[in-house]
Amino acid sequence: MEMTDYRARIDEIDRELTALFARRMAVAAEIAAHKKEKGLPVQDLRREREKLLAVAEASPEAIREYTPRLYSLILELSRSYQNAVIGRDTALTSRIRAAVEQTPPLFPDRVSVACQGVEGANSQIACDRLFPSASILFFSDFGAVFTAVEKGLCRYGVIPVENSTAGSVNTVYDLMMRHEFSVVRSIRLKVEHNLLARPGVKLEEIREIYSHEQAIAQCSDFLRSLGGVRVIPCENTAAAAKMAAETPDRGVAALSSRLCMRYYNLDCLRESVQDKDNNYTRFIVISRDLEIYPGADRTSLMVTLPHEQGSLYRLLSRFNALGINLLKLESRPLPEREFEFMFYFDLDTPVYSPEFLQLMGELPEACESFHYLGSYREVL
Repeated sequence: MEMTDYRARIDEIDRELTALFARRMAVAAEIAAHKKEKGLPVQDLRREREKLLAVAEASPEAIREYTPRLYSLILELSRSYQNAVIGRDTALTSRIRAAVEQTPPLFPDRVSVACQGVEGANSQIACDRLFPSASILFFSDFGAVFTAVEKGLCRYGVIPVENSTAGSVNTVYDLMMRHEFSVVRSIRLKVEHNLLARPGVKLEEIREIYSHEQAIAQCSDFLRSLGGVRVIPCENTAAAAKMAAETPDRGVAALSSRLCMRYYNLDCLRESVQDKDNNYTRFIVISRDLEIYPGADRTSLMVTLPHEQGSLYRLLSRFNALGINLLKLESRPLPEREFEFMFYFDLDTPVYSPEFLQLMGELPEACESFHYLGSYREVL
């Protein structure tokens, strides 16, 4: 036989499979109508376990490990289809609809915003881009920013979550598990690090350089080229610039923004010393209340899953079944629970799409715990 003959046989089998799948989904729709009438849940875990065992037993031994995987996906698709047929509103989908309707059409301008650090920090630069007339309150650490928003001291907070070179800000992801908040916007800010020192100081005089640990990581090539200079992490790049300005030691410099040159009267010894020119930090805007502004096409979630084989795969298959693209997946260990994790997702989906609302209705039942963090637009 030629390859074309094998492919013709596969095509014929696929036509039969497609017809059988359509018949199966039609019956699933009838089951959904029955469940809706009787008030029954869509998912029946006992029935699904029995089905997976039965199809595995009925399979030839050579493909026995593959058949349950195929049927796991079929069951996910069937469940998704049944939810679409039933079309139930949940407490979460009702809350999302209300937020879409009640949030003002324009993003606010004159508001109080919490940022970590001191004047000149990259958080302030991001804040100025988002809120040109904001009243900014600075706090010593990221936890204090979350608390200020949570307790209503500031309406919003601006927090960095990831960098294109150095990766995620793990401290922030850990704080997300401990605080109640919603994400209302995000921004990608191009970050340039400059070596700043007191006026008149020359590069060869520098013996110590201060900056945030992520900025240090982003400028590793440049720092290695300096030889015996001591590199010291501190809370943020603006605090490093403030320290360099206030110390009487001429050998102290900072990796910081050009904005800090003006704030702290410093000279730039070397500009743009980051390893990569396309160095971006992503910031999120958090609020205490759920606000969904027009144009929201990105959604953030946090979930924990049962500690069992295939639990993450089953969740991802739901995104796939609804045609929803995954932008980010981050995992963080759960405190006091060995080898168990919190998963953070960013989804690429308009908040107005029926697939999004269907997903929000389905996910809580599929997760051990589920937190909808908000839907928003990212500013570039």
